[in-house]
Amino acid sequence: MDINQALPYCITRTELPQLTSPYRGKVREVYELNDHTLGIVVTDRISAFDFIMRQAIPFKGQILNKLAAFSFSKVSDILPNHIIDVPHPNVTIAKKCSPIPIEVVFRAHLTGHAWREYKSGKRTLCGVEMPDGLKEHDPFPEAILTPATKAMEGHDEDISEAEILSRNIVDADLWEQIKDAGFQLFKRGQEVAHQQGLILVDTKYEFGLYEGELTLIDEVHTTDSSRYFYADGFQERQDKGIPQQQLSKEFLREWLMEHQFQGLEGQSLPDLPDEFRIEVYNRYAELYQLLTGERFQPELITHINEDLEGLFNPYLD
Repeated sequence: MDINQALPYCITRTELPQLTSPYRGKVREVYELNDHTLGIVVTDRISAFDFIMRQAIPFKGQILNKLAAFSFSKVSDILPNHIIDVPHPNVTIAKKCSPIPIEVVFRAHLTGHAWREYKSGKRTLCGVEMPDGLKEHDPFPEAILTPATKAMEGHDEDISEAEILSRNIVDADLWEQIKDAGFQLFKRGQEVAHQQGLILVDTKYEFGLYEGELTLIDEVHTTDSSRYFYADGFQERQDKGIPQQQLSKEFLREWLMEHQFQGLEGQSLPDLPDEFRIEVYNRYAELYQLLTGERFQPELITHINEDLEGLFNPYLD
C-alpha cells in the first residue's frame, strides 16, 4: 500500500450518537458500553509535550493497538490486564477498571525528561537520587521509579513515592503491590526487547482495580509508552559521544524543539509536513516488526463509525 493514500483517512475522532460521548484522551477514545465493559478506540492522533498535533499519523492507532495486545500477552503471567477482545485493528474491548491516577514510570537510562532535568543541574527526580558524572543516555546503576500524576487535563507532574502516600493518592499496601508488579513488568519488557536486539530504556505503566484486583490497563511497552535503543553499537556510540539510535516519540519532541516548540507559553504549535508524518509511520512500523518479529500489515479503514456500531452493539445493555 502507498502510505500517502492513507493520509486523508487518518482516524482522529469518532462519533456514535447512540452512546454517551466518550472520554477523549490524547490518543484513545473510551466508550462505556455497559457497567463492566469499555470500548477503546485507538486513534491515529499523536501528542508531545502534552499537546495533540493537528496532523495525525497514518495507521499509528493500528500499530499501537496490535503492539499493545502483543505486549500484554507477554506479561499476562505477572498481572491480569484489561483486555477482553481485540476485534478490529483500532479497537480493544476491555474490562471497566477504576483507574489509579498515577503513571508508574521506570527509567533504566538517563534519557529524555530525566536528562533534561539532570542537565539543568538537578540530581533528584521524584525523590530518587541520580549519581553525579553521568552523560546523556548512560545507564543508571539500576532502574529507577519516577512516578507522575495522571492529569485529566494539562500536564502530568512528577511526584515522589512519599508524596503519593502522604496525599493518600494510593494506600501503602496497594502502592507496594504496584511497585512490585511494575519492577517485574519492566524486567520482562527488558528481556523481550533484548531478545529482539533492543534496549528498553524507559516506560510507563497504568493500573486500575477490577473487582478489587490490581489490573494492568491502557497500553504496555508500545512506542507511545516506551523508549527503545538499538542494542547493537550502543556502547560504542556512548564512548564516542554519538547520538543513540532510538525508536520512540523522542524524535518527534526533537523535531518540535527544532521548530521552537516545547509546549511553553507563547509558542506556536507547528504543522507536521506530510513527509514527516510518513517518516513517523515508518518508525512505528519498524518497531512493531522488531518487537513482534512480524511485518506490520496496514488495513485502510474508511468508515470507522460504522465499524464501531457493529462491534459495540453486542455489549450494550
